[in-house]
Amino acid sequence: MTKDLLLEIGTEEMPANIMPGTVAQLKELAEGKLAEARLSFEKVTVYGTPRRLAVIVSAAADRQADEAVKKRGPSIQAAYDADGNPTRAAQGFARGAHVDPASLVKEGNYVWAETVNEGKPVADVLPQVFTDIILGLSFTRSMHWGSEEVRFIRPIRWIVALCGEDVVPMEIAHVQSGRKSRGHRVLCKEDVEIASPADYKEAMRRAYVIVDQDERRELIRKGLLEKAAELGGEIWPNPGLLEEINYIVEYPTPLYGRIDEEFLKLPAPAIVTPMRDHQRYYPVHGKDGSLLPYFLTVRNGGTKALENVQIGNERVLRARLDDAKFFFDNDRKKSLEGHREDLKRITYQENMGTLYDKAGRLQTLTAAIGADWGFTDEETADADRAAFLSKSDLATGMVTEFTELQGEMGKEYALLDGEKPCVAQAIFEQYMPRFAGDVLPREAIGRALSLADKLDNLAATFLRGLIPTGSQDPFALRRQTIGAVNILVDGKIHWDVRRGIAKALALLPGTDEAKTACAGQIEEFFRQRIRAILLDQGVDYDIIDAVLSGPVDDVYALFLRAKSMKDAAVKDETDLRQAVTRLANITKGKTAVSVLPQLFTEDAEKELWTALVQAGLGAMKAYEAYDYAAALPSLRTLTAPINAYLDKVMVMVDDPAVQANRISLLKKVLDLFNYWGDFSKLV
Repeated sequence: MTKDLLLEIGTEEMPANIMPGTVAQLKELAEGKLAEARLSFEKVTVYGTPRRLAVIVSAAADRQADEAVKKRGPSIQAAYDADGNPTRAAQGFARGAHVDPASLVKEGNYVWAETVNEGKPVADVLPQVFTDIILGLSFTRSMHWGSEEVRFIRPIRWIVALCGEDVVPMEIAHVQSGRKSRGHRVLCKEDVEIASPADYKEAMRRAYVIVDQDERRELIRKGLLEKAAELGGEIWPNPGLLEEINYIVEYPTPLYGRIDEEFLKLPAPAIVTPMRDHQRYYPVHGKDGSLLPYFLTVRNGGTKALENVQIGNERVLRARLDDAKFFFDNDRKKSLEGHREDLKRITYQENMGTLYDKAGRLQTLTAAIGADWGFTDEETADADRAAFLSKSDLATGMVTEFTELQGEMGKEYALLDGEKPCVAQAIFEQYMPRFAGDVLPREAIGRALSLADKLDNLAATFLRGLIPTGSQDPFALRRQTIGAVNILVDGKIHWDVRRGIAKALALLPGTDEAKTACAGQIEEFFRQRIRAILLDQGVDYDIIDAVLSGPVDDVYALFLRAKSMKDAAVKDETDLRQAVTRLANITKGKTAVSVLPQLFTEDAEKELWTALVQAGLGAMKAYEAYDYAAALPSLRTLTAPINAYLDKVMVMVDDPAVQANRISLLKKVLDLFNYWGDFSKLV
């Protein structure tokens, strides 16, 4: 016989941003605690709203499964006398295990007692299981309230705990369990009695609470799309905003409001950002992409007096947009370039100058990157102009008030000033990617400026000794480094990132010794980020070790090497890898000199040299084209000559010149493999 179970934890409103992770954590925790308690079940379903977390267990067993227990006793020698009778040690062990001494089992060198713990009824087990589930939830920040010692994300106000139709008695933080829940805070004033777990969803629906977050999300999504269509427009997809709204409301009702026409004269970001990021509204746009004079939002309630809610939201947004208009009008009293002088009053980082100084460094660094990337004269001039204006919008009132508009308002102001579109776009793209999953810069000068900005941030912060440790990364350097890596890979740009690091450090104050140390630290920081990205892409750790064994120079090439090793199944080249490992072992720690063929005395030496010259032609041609897998046939031809050489030729001979020549030959062979990666690290 089975029973459905229900546990609902009622709280004050929980933060929307923690809810998706908490719901997932609760499901995993509930399944784990039920398994630990030896309670079988069909499935666990978890629901979450701003004021509640609920677990429904379908078809849970009505009692625990029996548990076979095996206890180890004394050694066989100590357990039995010479006649095979149980000793006092065996008898005492059996008595403690509640078994007959005659039932003891001999296994290995010990005796064992085999017993069965009979399962308890589910009703006896659930109070502890439910308590463990509630107290087992972890949060980055939790709180205690009143005189309670229990900590939770928000104060616990009620607990519903049911096993079938019966209440599971328990108490946490002086809140006793029962069958009474609470409905919508405004639409349902009375308590909601839950007859059974099967009745839970519908009982809460009658109380104006949609407990199923998936159902609630879909209601919001469809309602917004329908409302936008009624207004003759569309909404920009925004999964993050949709998820946030989903955990702000319990009974969603989409509605629209109007935007005063005067505000539509503002640049779109100045309207959209206050609307979306500050008020959680959806902008509505026409088929041509232009903003329509409407916004969409979601009410936590029904349709009663909806026009009053609309008016209230319009009033709030009007105040926000009034602020935006004021700042915009004030900013436009001078050009974007005119705001640049104000950067002299804004400190970039302590002892690292002002934002005015930073903009100057970006001009120099972007020019150096452009020269390496082969920019045309026009691209060089455009990149310089974009770098020159890159930070100017940080001195504007609009960005000071709405910091998330950095770059966006720079682009808009640049266009209004008549700057070239590519310059304006680069000003915007310098901050990309701004978050995980964000788009990357698409234009060459945008990539160069974005990379320059990130390298300058890394260099300045590392020089100050503020290297990220553990989870602490206040300057978001990990995200910026990952962004720099993705820019190079996405743009298929072959460029030695160490040149950019060195140039960025050279433009900052500090000693040469400190800068040299920082260059190595930043390179290692890049190495760790590349490792993490490749692991996420499913590349084996040993392949990553192989391609990252050398310097972190051409980032895009490192990715191509890793992918080619994986695709070409180099790990299956057992004979080749064994030969390379032998080379690596015998040459470890040795220094190479120029190879002199006239010092060859053994046939195996000459044959290896001939094979190396021939293989080098094909392999280097493949490497130069970054087609690393195409080098594999040439590298295979070296397997037999390498093994023959190592089997027949004494490397460590007495003659220093011959010894050095032989070591150098082997290292030269090894170098041909190392252009691709350190094959000896493959397992």
